[in-house]
Amino acid sequence: MWTLRQPFPLVLGMRLYLICTPAGMPVLWALADPKVGEREVLAAMLDVEPQLATARHGLALITDKGFAGREAEADLATGGITLLRPARKDEPARHGEPLLKSVRHLIESVKDTLKGQLDLEAHGGRTFDGVAIRVAQRILAMATAIWHNNKTGQPVTRSLIAYDH
Repeated sequence: MWTLRQPFPLVLGMRLYLICTPAGMPVLWALADPKVGEREVLAAMLDVEPQLATARHGLALITDKGFAGREAEADLATGGITLLRPARKDEPARHGEPLLKSVRHLIESVKDTLKGQLDLEAHGGRTFDGVAIRVAQRILAMATAIWHNNKTGQPVTRSLIAYDH
């Protein structure tokens, strides 16, 4: 199961889209113009790395309401991905929706790690390339800490406290 984080607004009018494992390990990320729809960004991300979905049978992608759309859901299902998201106000409750509230905490904690401990919003980039490099540095730092904590048997794999000095 993967979660697609709510897009983070960044300077220069870009948003960060991040696909992570439930443990918070980044799998795929993209910077996009906020004028581009969320479903289109997701489709482009999966087009860039199609083997990520095809190599994992029964993959579930947890998103927010912004990724709602019959066509997008059908395209994901064709690729073997089940989309789990809350229902919009104009549709009935979706299967498993009450369980998504507990996952929301995971989504927000990854966002807080990137924004708080890794200063994602204070990156200092002035060009697209500069922003992309600084965002990549922070995502790589988080991934490295999660990997290291996992390999050394730490009780909380996404904790960066040991590296926050």
